[in-house]
Amino acid sequence: MARVIVDVLPKAEILDPQGQAVARAMGRLGVSGVADVRQGKHFVLEVDDSVGDAELERIAESLLANPVMEEWVVRREGRQQ
Repeated sequence: MARVIVDVLPKAEILDPQGQAVARAMGRLGVSGVADVRQGKHFVLEVDDSVGDAELERIAESLLANPVMEEWVVRREGRQQ
């Protein structure tokens, strides 16, 4: 088994009102030095060795992300017991 992480974020050109709200809240809390916040989704998949990288990309593109508005990164973290 391997743990696979899929991080999904809105594309840079897409407005991210939730991220902007977090950035504004940081200012109200007195936090400085944060130039931008992008809010996304984080998926953790436990997969067996038969699931290849191409299949993981297909899962991310067709199920976990909206390819019109979002970009994603798939990374395999290694074997799990």
